[in-house]
Amino acid sequence: MLEIIRAAGWPIIPLLFASVIALALIIERSISLRRSAIVPSGLLDKVLGELRQGNPSDELISRVNAHSPLGVVLAAGLRNVRSSRDVMKEAIEEAGRGVAHELERFLTTLGTIATVSPLMGLFGTVVGMIELFGSQGPSGVGADPQQLAHGISVALYNTGFGLIIAIPSLIAHRHFRATVESLVIDMEQAAVKMVEVLHGERRTTK
Repeated sequence: MLEIIRAAGWPIIPLLFASVIALALIIERSISLRRSAIVPSGLLDKVLGELRQGNPSDELISRVNAHSPLGVVLAAGLRNVRSSRDVMKEAIEEAGRGVAHELERFLTTLGTIATVSPLMGLFGTVVGMIELFGSQGPSGVGADPQQLAHGISVALYNTGFGLIIAIPSLIAHRHFRATVESLVIDMEQAAVKMVEVLHGERRTTK
């Protein structure tokens, strides 16, 4: 591996930094965007079950708010349970926007790496070509074979590294975007169901 890095030359250094950051973000988002942690099953039913016993207490709201991102959205509605349906929905939508923003954390950075990595690889290719032409003598003959080989290595390795980083980063970025959209929809549906149940527009299954 060290031999490859030496052959690729100094332009590969920013690519190595980008690869480390991309890998860290992919691992972090894979852990953070687990459905069981964002939209845990059974939370809405538990909340509705406790609401049948009366208005939500401050203790219940605090417990739901600290439970999960879905709990944050539901707690926003519970704080306004005595308000009109429109006020409850507005509070839920405001909380939902904050949760969605948190779920999208680092995705912009990951998308930037996916976009910029091929350009950094292209920059390394240009550097390699400059070294390649620099190996030619003044009359275009008598090229230094070692410098010629180094220029080719710099050009090819940086192009390859740029693509190796960009492809999985782009796939991960789009996957996480789709995951966030799906989670947000699930939270919206759960919140709407809670509002309709509390305002007598829908009955629970129990």
